[in-house]
Amino acid sequence: ASAPAAALETVTIRDCYDGDTCTTTKGEKIRLACIDTPEMRGRSTGAMVNIDTAIAARDHLRGMVVGRSVGLRRITTDRYGRTVGELFVDGVNVQQAMVAGGHAEIYWRFASQCPWTR
Repeated sequence: ASAPAAALETVTIRDCYDGDTCTTTKGEKIRLACIDTPEMRGRSTGAMVNIDTAIAARDHLRGMVVGRSVGLRRITTDRYGRTVGELFVDGVNVQQAMVAGGHAEIYWRFASQCPWTR
């Protein structure tokens, strides 16, 4: 379930804070839609609360997107002012790859925002 490349805005990812939040080279924070990964600190709302799995998820995401030009499908803005969207690298849906790799779970509360979760 990848979007046509022409329809996507392109951004460059500078860093990823955790397995589901990245920052672009322009300073825009992007929350990856429809997935949930372990929190780096604080209380996790999901079942995943292990710092080792949190670091593994973050590092996996960094390996896929940092320093790369990625496609962005904007969906909405969250309560923290972050852009909520889907990222695509070489036609691959980053969120789907994170779930397939065991680094993320589908965030069912918001899954309707992403066609691939159906």
